[in-house]
Amino acid sequence: MKPKVKELLVESGCEHNETRTKACNSATPGATTGGCAFEGAQIALFPYADAAHLVHGPLTCLGTSWETRLTGTSWEGRDLTQMGFTTGIGINDVVFGGEEKLHEAIDAIMERYSPQAVFVYATCVTALIGDDLDQVCKQAAEKHGVPMVPVHAAGFVGSKNLGSRLAGEAVLNHLVGTREPESTTEFDINLLGEYNVTGDMWQYTHLLEELGIRVLSTLSGDGRIADIRTAHRAKLNVIVCAKSLVSLTRKMKERYDIPWVSLSFYGLRDTSDGLLTICRALGDPDLIARCEALIAREEAALAEKLAPYRELFQGKKAVLNTGGNKSWSIASALQDLGIEVVATSVRKATEEDKEKARKYLGEKGVLMTEPATQQAGVIDETGADLLLAGGRSMYTAIKKKISFIDVNQEKKKSYGAYNGLLNLAEDLKNALESPVFENVAKEAPWETQP
Repeated sequence: MKPKVKELLVESGCEHNETRTKACNSATPGATTGGCAFEGAQIALFPYADAAHLVHGPLTCLGTSWETRLTGTSWEGRDLTQMGFTTGIGINDVVFGGEEKLHEAIDAIMERYSPQAVFVYATCVTALIGDDLDQVCKQAAEKHGVPMVPVHAAGFVGSKNLGSRLAGEAVLNHLVGTREPESTTEFDINLLGEYNVTGDMWQYTHLLEELGIRVLSTLSGDGRIADIRTAHRAKLNVIVCAKSLVSLTRKMKERYDIPWVSLSFYGLRDTSDGLLTICRALGDPDLIARCEALIAREEAALAEKLAPYRELFQGKKAVLNTGGNKSWSIASALQDLGIEVVATSVRKATEEDKEKARKYLGEKGVLMTEPATQQAGVIDETGADLLLAGGRSMYTAIKKKISFIDVNQEKKKSYGAYNGLLNLAEDLKNALESPVFENVAKEAPWETQP
């Protein structure tokens, strides 16, 4: 059941692999400095609040992955994402093995917390010493009667993107198809790669419900273990931005004949296109007609609310320094507000992400491969008014005397779908009108005097 990394690197579901000789996400020196495979696997699975997430490794592996994203959940039981579980592997365990410690950790978790499943994450240390996660998890599952999911995504394997693929493999091999749903509908879908960061998913699921489309399961935003086990009965798989899970959707198409689409719910255009893409893929004429009417209604209401903001944003330019799918999805949202995106970072982007970024920014747009060293020069060259990035880039904005917004995983407000675009517009307005950036960048009185 252990995934073959080589197969995931050369993914037939990725369009670029038909013409490209180099494998996607192939390991290169220094590739894991922006996040390792272990971190990517945790990002993909951590939103399951009804499961325990046990890190089989040293304490430091748990510490560096702690509280990375604000993933909303409506789970009414104990939110186990707020608990940190680790076997705390030490020197003696490296010498004698850590499997006994892992058995004890699982027993303790089941006794005290009774989760619906336990995800057991391999780390660099436990992968190197050869602990048999599969056997331990198999024995623990038989003992406790709930799924024990080994996640073979040791950090040294590769990047965060590859870690997400490995997480998808773990879910497919140990959860999907292990339970039947109580009922099915003709419009059941799975949302994959939607982690509900800051509640993004909740910005559009009510629209799906209004259309009569049921979200059967998610991987993994506001997800439930019981639901993802029934994912094989869905009529459509929907990859939301995170193309790293294309291996999962391809294999579900091969095993269960479930078609899939890939889309985004950032910005006005992409949200409307996403809703319509889902309805067209489900193939019901009445559903498509109702979707078109819903889109017209939502776009008209949003246009009225955005009118005052568009006047303020006229002629403004922005530089975007974030990762993965956000390199183009947030760019799309900014363009919907009338802001010109002159540059975006593609350092952590897949080949598909780069292609989409080029499509949105056009030939004149700058795709930054080393944003840490490039963004300051790009701001000067383009005359940008805004920098949207993670918190570490705020100092670049201060030095360049331009406005700044944190759009990275630490953000506290949703920018997803129609209402999220309104939230983004309000934050951009506040940033542009705030005097703080101009005042902080001013020279001190003693620096201006002779």
